[in-house]
Amino acid sequence: MEFLINIDVDDLARAVRFYVEAFNLCVGRRFGDDAIEILGAASKIYLLRKAADSSATTASGTATTRDYRRHWTPVHLDFVVDDLRAAVARAETAGAVVETPITTYAWGSMAVLGDPFGHGFCLVQFSRQGYDAIVTRP
Repeated sequence: MEFLINIDVDDLARAVRFYVEAFNLCVGRRFGDDAIEILGAASKIYLLRKAADSSATTASGTATTRDYRRHWTPVHLDFVVDDLRAAVARAETAGAVVETPITTYAWGSMAVLGDPFGHGFCLVQFSRQGYDAIVTRP
C-alpha cells in the first residue's frame, strides 16, 4: 500500500523552498496554483495551498479555521537521516526552528523541529541496532 503525505501551507512558493532545501528533495508535478508534488522521500509529499483562517473540518465534524502558528498534532513526520547534525543545520538554514535539540536514546538520536508553517517534525538518526535496541518480548 502506498500512502501520501499532504501538508497544508499558506505560501506554496515558500513551502517548496523549505521542503526542497531542508530535506534535499525535488519538485515533481505541479497542479495549477494550489498544489505541488515533492519527490525524493519514501512517500510523495503534496504541498497544498490553503489560506490562513480558511475553513477546515476536523475528523469529528467540528468546523475550525486553519492557523499556521506552531501547533501540536499527534501525527507528524519523522525524517530518517544518516547525519543528524548536518540535517539539523540544513533544516535550520532553510527556516526550521529547533524545539528540542539532539537527544540520544538507546535506539539512536533525534531532534524535534518546527517548519515555517507551524508543523512539527523530527529528524532521526538510528543507531546500529535502531529500534531493535528497545524491543520487548511478550
